[in-house]
Order: sequence, then structure tokens, then C-alpha cells
Amino acid sequence: MSDPEALPDFTALPDLAAVRLGGVVLEANDEFFAPKENLLRPDAPTFDPLAYTDRGKEMDGWETRRRREPGHDHCTIRLGVPGIVRGVVVDTSFFRGNYPERCSLEATGADDLEGADWFELLPESPLRGDARNPFAVDPAPRVTHLRLHIYPDGGVARLRVHGEPLPDLRAAVAGGVTDLAASVAGGWIEDASDRFFSSPHNLIAPGDPHGMHDGWETRRRRGPGHDWVVIRLAAEAELDRIEVDTSFFKGNYPDTCSVDARVGEGGWAEVLGRRKLEPDRRHAFELLAGATATHVRLNIYPDGGVARLRVHGRVTRAGWRSFGVRWLNALAPDAFEREVLACCASVVWAHAMREARPFPDFDAVLEASDAAWAGLGRQDRLEAFAAHPRIGDRQGSAWSRQEQAETATADEEVLRALAEGNRAYEGRFGHVFLINATGRGPEGMLAELRRRMGNDADAELEEAAEQQRQIARIRLEKLVRPPA
Repeated sequence: MSDPEALPDFTALPDLAAVRLGGVVLEANDEFFAPKENLLRPDAPTFDPLAYTDRGKEMDGWETRRRREPGHDHCTIRLGVPGIVRGVVVDTSFFRGNYPERCSLEATGADDLEGADWFELLPESPLRGDARNPFAVDPAPRVTHLRLHIYPDGGVARLRVHGEPLPDLRAAVAGGVTDLAASVAGGWIEDASDRFFSSPHNLIAPGDPHGMHDGWETRRRRGPGHDWVVIRLAAEAELDRIEVDTSFFKGNYPDTCSVDARVGEGGWAEVLGRRKLEPDRRHAFELLAGATATHVRLNIYPDGGVARLRVHGRVTRAGWRSFGVRWLNALAPDAFEREVLACCASVVWAHAMREARPFPDFDAVLEASDAAWAGLGRQDRLEAFAAHPRIGDRQGSAWSRQEQAETATADEEVLRALAEGNRAYEGRFGHVFLINATGRGPEGMLAELRRRMGNDADAELEEAAEQQRQIARIRLEKLVRPPA
């Protein structure tokens, strides 16, 4: 007989709203009978028939008062890790005569909710009482927040939001996080040989473990072989070291471990030979020099429990490009356009880039940029030019200041000549002098400005357009990686 409470495959994916990852219920329009925070509690809901409060029956969930006027109730959740939601479980356990009839979900990819654009993630759908209600959702943009609507009122015990983590890796690395297996950086468990006692997702959770239940433990192996777990790193990286933490595992820790690595769909290569493990201890191992990986496989011999796994490394250029493609493809349309407008300020160009998604790789991003730029008219090009400061002007954006870094040490005579040249150029052509300043010295830029003053208007527009094309390509690479 089939299990009516059996859950679909998407529940094997991480819970992006988990409290341990930083998930939090930000607000609810009503929580009269039971607080909104219960929605994200990590433990299964419970029921005590004798427990009452001064407001009524104590329930383990979020419960609103009986609605006596039109409308419905709702609450807003900030995900612990942004990502692509594949399904949700709305758990009404122990809510029998007081569960909502229906629910729906809205989502946004905004970091700041003021003025955020919300879209429908789950249409209004019926709920069963005292049951786990699973809902697969269609692929949608990257999500940072959810809004749960219940119709018209009632109680929900737990909400689980399963999906593929896609945090902003740039911020994680800029903040000093180098554990590329960590769930909060975007690492996730791809496969495991055994999940009998506890989930392998615990291995890459943030913070120290709280007990054996807070790690990955396999059943006792009675035949040949060994257990293993495969982790997809947040991005391709050059590996430095690995930490295997057996905290709280004393009579059931693995005897030894080893680590293999691979790039993409390539073959596995050993980067750490078998090492002896000790009970209730954090072990640190240096990995094979020069090892590069997108995936690592921890092998434990023969079986047992591991509390945490940390994989430290440095993201490669290919890793940043791969992250950039996933991230750009997953952004909501308005968020995508806001991001790429920093690379080229033409609104028409940004819209064309949006329409070119999904990008199969980063070279396709650059090719789409070139194609979009080639299709622009004069006014669209001038719109892009106008976003650039004058050469030698130190008041522009951080990228502009970085690109013109060498002008910071230019002598006053060269800076005066650049200022005079900028004024003459703008008087002749009607737009700012545009040049790909990356790696160019101030004297070279001044010489180029003087040369281009001899162009006619059409020829100069084409030269300036070529410089903007190059700048956009450089900035697209900068967009997807943290500041140097």
C-alpha cells in the first residue's frame, strides 16, 4: 500500500528557509493563538492535548484568530539561503478543525523589500488538515523572500522550502568565507550512499554541531564496501584543506576517510589518501597541491558518523564565470537589468541582454553583449556614453576609479591637458571622450584623445562605440566576482 504521507523527490533538496541557515519569519498580520516563528522550527511538530494558554489551546505552529471580516492572513519569510525553489511542504500537522482551506505563495528576489516586485510562486491551492501538503513549483527566478497566504485563517505547523541554493558568492568570499562546501556559500549535497540515521545535508550546515543528530550517520555496514557522500562546491576552486569533524561520534565514528575530487563530469581523482580518524574530534588535512574541483567525494571506511565537513579553497576564474552564468540566468528580469546596467547604461542594451537568456556559458554572455551593442542606434549609444565620467575625473563610480587608477598619480600638467582636451572633445563631438582606460597610462590616453580629435563625427562615434563594447565586456567579468 502506498504511503499517503510519502513526499516527492524535491524534499531531498535543502530547506532554503531553515533557521540554521538564517531563515526567519519577518512579519505576520496576525499570530493570536500561536507565534509565526514556529513555522520554521527545525523539529517535527508535536501536540499536547492538555496544554493551554490564556488565549486558548496551545498549538505547535502559526495560528491566527478566527476571521470575522473579509480578507485572509499572511506572513513574510526571509530565506536563509537565496535560491531556486523547486517545491514547498505546507505542514498542517495536528491542525484538524482549524487549518486553512487554501494557501498560496508569492516570492521576490529583492534584498530590500521596500518597493520589491513580487510574483506568484504557488497559485491558490487546497490544503488537507493534519497532513504534510507538498507542492512542486514551476522553475522561477532566484528567490530571497516568500509571502505565505492562508485562506481565510487558521493554523500551519511548519513550512519547508526546498530548492537549489544560489547565494551571492561574491559577498560570501568578500566576507572571508572560503568553505566552498558550505550551504550558506552555495554548496550542496548531490548524492550519498546512505541516509539512514540522519541527513547528509547536516555535514555542510553552518556553525558547530549540536549532537549526533546534527551530523550524517550511516547504518552499520554488514557487507563489503564503504560509505560516501558527494558535495557540489559553490564554484570551481583550487583546494587547500579539508576538515572532517567527528564531534559527538564516539563509538560510531568512521575508522578512516579519504577524499576524491573532480571537475564537472570528469573522472574522480584522489586528493587525500586514507587517513585515520579519531572519535569526537575535528581533523584538518592538507589536500594535494594544485587540486582543482567542482565536486568532492568524502569516503568513510567502513561506515559511521561525521558531524561536519569543511572544504577550503580559492575560486578559480572559471569558477567565477560559472557562478556568474548561474546567477545571471536565475535573476528576476528587473533585477537582471539593474545589475547589467552597471556594465553599460543603455536601457535597450540591458533589455536585449535580458532577452538573450539563458546563457549556456560565460562566453555566450560576452557574445550577447557584443550582439546587443551592435544593434543599437545613435541615441542608445549616447545614453551609454553619458554614464561615464571624464578621463581624469576622480568622482566616478568605483569601477571608473579603478579603470582610471593610473590617473591618480599623473602630474598636474597632464591632468590639466586632459581636462582641456575633454572640454574641446565634448565641444566638437557632443559627448564624453570614451576610452577603455584599463591598463592605460594618462599620457597614452591624452595622446589618444588628441589623435581622435582629428576624426569626423561618424568615425568618432564608431571609435567611441568600440571602446564602450570593450568596457562592457570587462565590466561583465567584474560583475560576477568580488572586488580585488
